[in-house]
Amino acid sequence: MPPPSDLSLSDSLKSDQRQAFYEGHKDIARIMILVVFLFPLFGVYISGLLGVAVGMFLSISAYFLTPYVTRKLDR
Repeated sequence: MPPPSDLSLSDSLKSDQRQAFYEGHKDIARIMILVVFLFPLFGVYISGLLGVAVGMFLSISAYFLTPYVTRKLDR
């Protein structure tokens, strides 16, 4: 049963909601795996340690916010 699309941001950050989303959207899950691993590497390549920190922040933010944003865009 897919979760409702009118979830709040705090509800969509819960582990069970995020897991259900990624299980239902396998292609997005594969892309997020690449994003989580590659953004910090691109950060190292571009600007060193600060780039790693920015890359980690962006990849983790994308991982947590993608289910919420996708549901809002689908609505």
